[in-house]
Amino acid sequence: MPLSQICVARIGAAHGVRGAVKLWTFTEDPLAVTRYGQLMTKDGARQFEVTHVREAKGHLVATLKGIATREEAERLNGVELYVAREKLPATSEDEYYHTDLIGLAAVNAAGEPLGRVIAIHNFGAGDIIEIAPPNGATMLLPFSNAVVPTVDLEGGRVVIELPDEIEGDES
Repeated sequence: MPLSQICVARIGAAHGVRGAVKLWTFTEDPLAVTRYGQLMTKDGARQFEVTHVREAKGHLVATLKGIATREEAERLNGVELYVAREKLPATSEDEYYHTDLIGLAAVNAAGEPLGRVIAIHNFGAGDIIEIAPPNGATMLLPFSNAVVPTVDLEGGRVVIELPDEIEGDES
């Protein structure tokens, strides 16, 4: 079941002395965060409006309504910003949001259950899919077409091609 709140950005360090912040976006178009209206914290306790934005190397520099000093901006470092799912554009038939995968069954190529998708991570070197098996430790696998060749939203599953060393095959 898709989440109702989607993380679209993370506030980074303060930029300058007038309250601007570095903003890392998780959207295909980085400037899309300006079109979603109010951005909020995961718990909904705080809301932010982007009033000005410009592109920088690898991130945006943004001014948020009500944040006027460097000190206020520094306190926001690391805050993730969310929007309601319905504010995001619809996906085409062969597209999906990462959040659509959370909770789906993970199966191998033979259709045997491996567990459930519990998260999609990105630590800077590409997306990683996290699978929780019924017993044991979770599996962290690269999210690529080779490892995850099939996403079947209607069927409620993803097909995982496990590398040989994980399956235990030693040829």
